[in-house]
Amino acid sequence: MSNVFDVLQERGFIEQCTHPDELRELLGTESVTFYTGFDATADSLTLGHLIPIMGIMHMHKAGHKPILLLGGATTMIGDPSGKSEMRKMLTREIIEENAQSFKRQFSRFLDLDDGTTKVVNNADWLLDLNFLEFMRDIGRHFSVNRMLTFECYKSRMETGLTFLEFSYMLMQSYDFLELFRRHNCRLQAGGNDQWSNILAGYELVRKVEGESVFAMTFKLLTTSEGKKMGKTEAGTIWLDPERTSPYEFYQYLRNIDDADVENCLSLLTFLPMDEVRRLSSLEGAEINRAKEVLAFEVTKLVHGEEEAKKAHETAQALFGGSGTHEDMPSTEMKRSRFSEGMDIITLLTETELAGSRSEARRLIQQGGIYLEEERVGDVDKIVSEEAFDDNELIIRKGKKVYHRVILV
Repeated sequence: MSNVFDVLQERGFIEQCTHPDELRELLGTESVTFYTGFDATADSLTLGHLIPIMGIMHMHKAGHKPILLLGGATTMIGDPSGKSEMRKMLTREIIEENAQSFKRQFSRFLDLDDGTTKVVNNADWLLDLNFLEFMRDIGRHFSVNRMLTFECYKSRMETGLTFLEFSYMLMQSYDFLELFRRHNCRLQAGGNDQWSNILAGYELVRKVEGESVFAMTFKLLTTSEGKKMGKTEAGTIWLDPERTSPYEFYQYLRNIDDADVENCLSLLTFLPMDEVRRLSSLEGAEINRAKEVLAFEVTKLVHGEEEAKKAHETAQALFGGSGTHEDMPSTEMKRSRFSEGMDIITLLTETELAGSRSEARRLIQQGGIYLEEERVGDVDKIVSEEAFDDNELIIRKGKKVYHRVILV
């Protein structure tokens, strides 16, 4: 039986960890309770969250017990890691709604009722803390000088760092201590941008309890050039189908750079590594087959096999001459609005193919807008009802973004 540490290492998940030899031995001999935290800063998880989720799933399959920690309290502070300014303050009601949305999305990937996976909320212990007692019992273990050497704080010294944000590390560290005491949690795992916070929690448990615990970070989802993946011109790639449709989700993965195929197949699918290497070694036009496999597998994981098939068929209709347009991103518009014609710039902004009228004008001037494969060259073009075929009009932006306008 393979050790999950080796599996995670082979697939490229592990970025940093404490005492790797000891941790590997522990994961190979015991069923370990571990946790990963998720601050509820939005009402949906994103494509980037799939990395820790996949790591959790690999560990769960190997017999280890995950705790999914919702940051009902820490979200009220906001993690300064990677931020140039203070995060937007959210109300407790919004944070709670976001946390419940996260929990629903977790249930797509893990059985939350099988007794091996727990979902807990740090609001249960952080909201009622006594400040003076907390600072006497916990704050005394933290060196301000050392904290200021961590990148999450050091990068903010010139632009300003509030005490509220400065306390975030103490809160997250206390989470590990509390989960150790409540559930014998021995490992915290999270994104590599959390290394400072995770390391601080590991040190706190060792200092206070004198017990052997571990810290591990997963690779972030980035391109071969080191840029974060999961962002497009239209915005973030969400796991919620209402925010990013299954087709858009599929297309994002289908259109990644050739150099990123092996990394994404390794991290975002359960395909055997022999198959990952075979697909990644394809060259020329054949690498597109690997991208289709990637897009299908990840869309199936997130949205189910039926939605993955629909997304694939829609892509085939657009790029392969077969399939259906039914699941293409669409906007319904009243027929009466086209009786005297609608200007192309209004059409682009209302379908959200352009974020503003100036952006729409720029796209047209650069030759990036097509109506039914005919390039639009005039920023003053009027689109009339006659442009629709069977009450539908397909607009293309650039080479890969399609949108269907339906007359109702």
